[in-house]
Amino acid sequence: MTETNTAAAATAADRPVTVHGPKRALGARGRVVHAVEDISLALPESTVTAVVGESGSGKSTLAQLLTGLIKPTSGELLLDGKPVGTSAKARRAFTSDVHLVLQDPFSSLNSAHSVRYHIERPLKLHTSLRGAALDAKVVELLERVSLSPGEEYAAKFPHELSGGQRQRVAIGRGLAVGPRVLLADEPVSMLDVSIRLGVLNLFDELRERERLAILYVTHDIASARYLADVIVVMYAGEVVESGPATAITDSPQHPYTQLLLSAAPDPAREQAPVLRGRGAPPSLVTPPSGCRFHPRCPFAMEVCRREAPPSFAVGEDQVAACWLHADNGAAPAAAAAPAASPAPADPAGPDAAASTGSTD
Repeated sequence: MTETNTAAAATAADRPVTVHGPKRALGARGRVVHAVEDISLALPESTVTAVVGESGSGKSTLAQLLTGLIKPTSGELLLDGKPVGTSAKARRAFTSDVHLVLQDPFSSLNSAHSVRYHIERPLKLHTSLRGAALDAKVVELLERVSLSPGEEYAAKFPHELSGGQRQRVAIGRGLAVGPRVLLADEPVSMLDVSIRLGVLNLFDELRERERLAILYVTHDIASARYLADVIVVMYAGEVVESGPATAITDSPQHPYTQLLLSAAPDPAREQAPVLRGRGAPPSLVTPPSGCRFHPRCPFAMEVCRREAPPSFAVGEDQVAACWLHADNGAAPAAAAAPAASPAPADPAGPDAAASTGSTD
């Protein structure tokens, strides 16, 4: 285990990762998708980092990159400050430390197999447990994700479970190999609103109890405020703003972050929101020049069309890639990952439904 507040998984700060892939469509030979551009990110132990953005912003590509499912065009992936190896042995060790929880709990579990099979499979591949010890471990894992009694759930098949229960099985399967990093790609977006909070609270408990470094990928910035310590806002494959969750949601400094917040549901809002932005995300095959948000930005200037903005320091541990802050005396921030231990979100805030507990 790493020490508290050190980065368990990260991209090299001096070699940010970039992912360019071929566009797989008829007549698109030779065209490149600029899915992720120059991103540096750290996932500290016992913290939740939320990556927020619209569909097509590159969030899921980033999560797949961190699991090693896709390779970066440039840049480097680190675990405990060391580059991830490419040998079969190194890849096997890495998959024990880093696990991905997929978005759809209805397709991520094979309906032909029991819950016991799904939990046993990684245990058989990565541990020497067999017989009674294996059975006991399956029950323990199910009860760790609040599926109790574990013996009963182990005998069930996926079609006998609700969406929330299926997602808990998927999380339990991920915990089977004792990971230190959990990457959750839109883990509650396909669940009923009434059970989303329970799954989010489970992630919070795992962060506390298991001291996991968690990446929470979501389009819902309100749930990111509730769960995360750090929020990273992505647009068209780039990070446009990052910082402590409360700072991002209470004092957004990038026009795109302001757009996301204005569109988020707020029970305390008395009037219809005024959306500061227009249009749709750009094509990642032919992204706009300069700032990629400038075609939709109500504050766009000529420099926004010509040059991509650097990240400016706009608050304590908060940076925003926007030329508006160049005139405010903000200095370009050094290429660095988000803060390792910001204050947790205030559970009494308008987007919180229950206490999240302390982080460190």
